[in-house]
Amino acid sequence: MMNRPDLSGSWEEIWRSLESIEYLELDSLYEYITLLNNATIAAKIGYFLQQNQETLMVDDKFIAKLKNKKPNQPHYFSRSIRQKCHLIKEWNLMVPIEIVNHSWNDVL
Repeated sequence: MMNRPDLSGSWEEIWRSLESIEYLELDSLYEYITLLNNATIAAKIGYFLQQNQETLMVDDKFIAKLKNKKPNQPHYFSRSIRQKCHLIKEWNLMVPIEIVNHSWNDVL
């Protein structure tokens, strides 16, 4: 979903769907990220996992492995959203404010 958001719905839908995951096979996920060879995807997934680290039982070593794959310079989280973004320096990722703040929760 993070690789092809245009096929997955809004970022709110994607984020909520990913947050409903109960378990991840981290070795397989890392292998897939490595096969994609895309620093932006590595940073997106790393950012998501770091935000949900406790719930998904992701250890610091795995997060560190993903940080080694992040972009060298800031990349946008979404090609279609270039305004109202916040730089997450740790991941060199320009993340839309709605994702950073989980603004969809404000409506509930």
